[in-house]
Amino acid sequence: MSKSITSLALERRIDALFARYTKPGSPGAVVAVMRAGQIEVCKGYGLASIELGVPITAKTRFRIASVSKQFTVTAALMLAAEGKLELSDPPHKYLPALKPLPVTIDQMMRNSSGLPDFLELLRLGGHGLDKPARAVDFLDAAARNGHLNFEPGSRFLYSNTNFLLLGLIIETVTQQKLGDVLAQRIFKPLGMTDTMLAADIDTVIPNLAMAYLGDDSQGFRRAGHAYPQGGEGGLTSTVEDLLVWSRHFDAPILGKQIPTQLVAAEPLTGGYGNRYRRGVGLGELRGLETAGHGGLWPGFRTEFLRVPAADLTVIVIANLASIDPWRLAHKIATDALDGDERMKPALEPITSAEIEPIAGTWFNAEEPSLFDLAWKNGEATVTQNGLPFALGRRAGGWFGAERGSFEFMLKPDKDGLSVDLGAGRVLAFAKLAKRTEIPAAIVGTYTSADSGAVWRIGWSGEGYALNVSGPLIAGGPTWSMTGVDSGTVELTGAGGWLQTTQLAQLVRDGSGKTIVALDVSTGRIKKMRFERTSG
Repeated sequence: MSKSITSLALERRIDALFARYTKPGSPGAVVAVMRAGQIEVCKGYGLASIELGVPITAKTRFRIASVSKQFTVTAALMLAAEGKLELSDPPHKYLPALKPLPVTIDQMMRNSSGLPDFLELLRLGGHGLDKPARAVDFLDAAARNGHLNFEPGSRFLYSNTNFLLLGLIIETVTQQKLGDVLAQRIFKPLGMTDTMLAADIDTVIPNLAMAYLGDDSQGFRRAGHAYPQGGEGGLTSTVEDLLVWSRHFDAPILGKQIPTQLVAAEPLTGGYGNRYRRGVGLGELRGLETAGHGGLWPGFRTEFLRVPAADLTVIVIANLASIDPWRLAHKIATDALDGDERMKPALEPITSAEIEPIAGTWFNAEEPSLFDLAWKNGEATVTQNGLPFALGRRAGGWFGAERGSFEFMLKPDKDGLSVDLGAGRVLAFAKLAKRTEIPAAIVGTYTSADSGAVWRIGWSGEGYALNVSGPLIAGGPTWSMTGVDSGTVELTGAGGWLQTTQLAQLVRDGSGKTIVALDVSTGRIKKMRFERTSG
């Protein structure tokens, strides 16, 4: 097959980016570049299975995790066009087990509902992706919850609950399994023959890559999970099928309005913008708007990136957790658009000289929010809720999160740091010079009606510790505790694939001495009440 010199040069640059994953015994990734409907690059690097020596190819299937969300939304939009559901309806109209909260289906599609993430609801009760669960356990978690992180429609906050419930609503309306609905309405009409919803973890999926953790210096190990998946992230697919899907945005055949509906804007309360549309996030690449989504599951990482103005699609799917598809896809897109006059000049990279004077731990008690800022591996890095992310330069002296399903920008000022958390919320953060000791009055048992979690706090001999149990696990892991200030404690979860941290604000009685409750905040849960029940 003949190729243009431009395409050949791009492929060789991509080969160089992925060369380390072509070494014997390494997992890797698959990469595709499509421009104006023509595939310029579609190539695998590394092994789909180290154990069997099977290479990654364009036909290899991967778990694409949250890239699934736009397909769930598409099916719901098709049902809405047929008058079978209303986007302004609350979810409990279709799922009566849910509490009657003032949330709409459209807000769920846009991650502006305020519903806490069911994965974090279960994590607060000591349960994680490595422990067996059933699909009904996830609905139970959502039904148990009566808490909202904020007034629906007022903010953006990523939550898998929105798309879990959306998938269940589709099943209720159609009286079919979600996988069958997606296959009949989307995959078969588009010819996406290698895409399916694998709800159960023991489903046999031909050509499915194995997932791995580690890297070529530490060695590789298998990544496991024990959670079934639904509308929030259950698809397995190939890079070729995702190219077919991308082309549907430009030449729709399922419904000419679907691509427009997926990226349609809806302002937040107060007129603030929301870059997360309906199962699709908008971004920017050197002045050109992008649309797409990432996916993250133990050992699997995906980036589905479109640059509509350039009619360009870049897809990177990896079966190794240490590969960064977001960064690689944006690098490849930048290379592919080299010479395009619409591309703005790149902003200067952040320097260590700018970060080192402001490095340290920063805290805002009211939010509450705590993060570490440091210069690591040659870039500005923030670690928040236990998870690190890189910063890039933004206009006006701001440094913003390079990627992620959250909003975060910071800017040094004379009093500390100003941090923009979206929806007009620019908060003052102060450097935490010294942490406060945890008060002895915290010892006791705390229960959350919304998560079903029970926390028992006591003295372990080396410090205060938290024993966690919940609806799916009794006598669960012990979490460590560290004081922040006189009214806040940081909690670190036990091991696993991701080690997260949470903040607990101490709620005292009128005397100011007795702690009567904890208000707990995580990355995707804000100020959930844990009432003191004993101690």
